[in-house]
Amino acid sequence: MKRNLVILTLAALMVAGLSALVMAEQVTLRYFMWDPEFQDIEAELIKGFEAENPHIKVEMTALDPNNFWPRLAAMAAAGELPDVFSMSTGYIDTWARDGLLMNIQHLVDRDVDPEKYFYNVFAEDRFPNKETSDMYAIPYAWVGSVLFYNKDMFDAAGLEYPDADWTWDEFRAAAKALTIQSNPNRPPEQYGFFWYGRYAQVEPWVYANGGRILNENKTRIAIDEKAREALQFLSDLTNVDGVSLPHRDLAGMRQQDLFPLQQVAMWVDGSWMVDHVRNTAGDSFRWGIAHVPQGPSLEAGEERSYYWPDSVAIAATTKHPEEAWAFIQYLIGANRPVETFMPGKVPIYRATAYSEEWLSKDQQPGNMEIILELGDTPVRTTFNMGWSEWRGYASTGGAGMNGELDAVTNGQQTVDEAIEKITRDGNVVLERYYPEP
Repeated sequence: MKRNLVILTLAALMVAGLSALVMAEQVTLRYFMWDPEFQDIEAELIKGFEAENPHIKVEMTALDPNNFWPRLAAMAAAGELPDVFSMSTGYIDTWARDGLLMNIQHLVDRDVDPEKYFYNVFAEDRFPNKETSDMYAIPYAWVGSVLFYNKDMFDAAGLEYPDADWTWDEFRAAAKALTIQSNPNRPPEQYGFFWYGRYAQVEPWVYANGGRILNENKTRIAIDEKAREALQFLSDLTNVDGVSLPHRDLAGMRQQDLFPLQQVAMWVDGSWMVDHVRNTAGDSFRWGIAHVPQGPSLEAGEERSYYWPDSVAIAATTKHPEEAWAFIQYLIGANRPVETFMPGKVPIYRATAYSEEWLSKDQQPGNMEIILELGDTPVRTTFNMGWSEWRGYASTGGAGMNGELDAVTNGQQTVDEAIEKITRDGNVVLERYYPEP
């Protein structure tokens, strides 16, 4: 009798175990990503994850960025978000506030070794406080702003290349020397620099001078004197020195083509533009990248770099949080190949970023480690709820701060007039998102 009981007990346990296995094999995660160009490589990455986790199946949907957010917003409104999806720094605060994202801080604390990642970059995925609050997404890659410069033009002008000790005065002198204008009644044939009101071109100068565009809580626009000094410096490059073309003169041209087509000698923009310069310029000239020069008002301890992540998040409504987290860990770590990162986009996993494949020293600019150095400096950004509206991004059509600064480059208003409008109009937007400053 006892023997039969033991047999029955073992049989029951086996059935229970098989049932659990069957149940485990039924877990399916829906994953939405915003870069169809890499969907084939992403599909291979998913195959690797599924091979290591046979009880989890991942269904991927790849959408281009223009369709991604409208589709995801509609799914959020219907309560049908995918388990895992790409998350932008520009939207994370709003989505976290609205309860759409899972708080993953306990999982990060449990499973992530900060020394293996560019941990400073994690700050932008915290809410509401970027220094102390919990994380609601985690980066798989990041980018920052760098100074692109034409080595051939520097050589022709007899100038030393930019280095870590460059001052704003030295930058200005170089921009003047690099501007070629044979007819004073016509625009220069070659400009020393180019900037306009875009975030990736303006904010790095502000932070290099120790300035702030937002208050400490990032709830109101509060452009301080150091930020004003940076904006005036940029304005003077266009309106006083004539070394940067006005925004209105871009008619018929894309701003990202000026540098690779050798219309300008220097240009500050996001590190992802390395890919564009390589593809557009080819080997037609020699070029490098450098840090944005530190401003005259920067004080010790104020050093901040401007960078931001591309991240992945888990929906607060997921029924499979542990499986979703296991998938995210696979996406951000050593398993993700270099081929999934366009040149200039930095893997969050340090070993991949410092690999020979990513550094690609056999290709221009040849000093990609400059970008990596940004990630070891504390970060400062303007991203908050309402950012795309007050800053002037995407569907806003270059309005907001972007548009006001474009008008400065055109000589249509002064820096102080622009600051007054940016502050007034921007805070009307932010008061909707942050009733309390």
